[in-house]
Amino acid sequence: MQALSKGRYTVRLASTPQDVRAAQALRWKGFLSRKHGVGVTSQDARLDADGFDPICQHVLVEDAQSGRLVSCFRLLPLRDGSEIGRSYSAQYYDLSALRGFDLPMVEMGRFCIDPECQDPDILRLAWGAVTRFVDETGVGMLFGCSSFTGTDWTHYSDSLALLAARHLAPAEWAPREAAPSVVRYSERLAAHMPDAKTAQQRMPPLLRTYLLMGGWVSDHAVVDPALDTFHVFTGLEIAAIPPARARALRLVAG
Repeated sequence: MQALSKGRYTVRLASTPQDVRAAQALRWKGFLSRKHGVGVTSQDARLDADGFDPICQHVLVEDAQSGRLVSCFRLLPLRDGSEIGRSYSAQYYDLSALRGFDLPMVEMGRFCIDPECQDPDILRLAWGAVTRFVDETGVGMLFGCSSFTGTDWTHYSDSLALLAARHLAPAEWAPREAAPSVVRYSERLAAHMPDAKTAQQRMPPLLRTYLLMGGWVSDHAVVDPALDTFHVFTGLEIAAIPPARARALRLVAG
């Protein structure tokens, strides 16, 4: 993926171990500082790192003037659905239904925006970079785990009820349960009438964007106490993106 610049931000692939370490530090700040607090003194302890980092491509969004890292995520390309078991998501979901997907796939994970940076252009440019990667590599499906902050799923009842009512995975691709701690929200909230405004306000921005493009989710959520989150599997078939939305993304990617 070639570097992409729009306005005050630049997106590029990590090219050095120092780049990856900067991404891991930002991920710690975004995912783990809330849980562990500021009392941690070991610099190594302030990194969010795992065994998937060495096999992924890491994408960095930086302030063009200061060089400050404001967002990051990682991409794991797969030849097709036969490689779905290599993905991070496969640790938590039974994705055997996706083994028959016969186009290239890419998993987007550990998406993080610096909590001190709230500019919506950051997310917009990140999606432009993903669009460029998808177009360059012929990806047919983008997928990953979309996380909610905290493990109290009831706080997000309206958001989850909306997912259950409108955005569940098609039967042919639907993930099944594999994790030890799951919330069957589509069953538990079947009678819940969501407040649309609250549902949208509490929906993670990344997931909200997936849904605007025609994305779908698992019918259950997985609780991840290590990151103090819970997440739903999210898939997006590229061919299903509405044409107007696809044109808007490619304008940013261009």
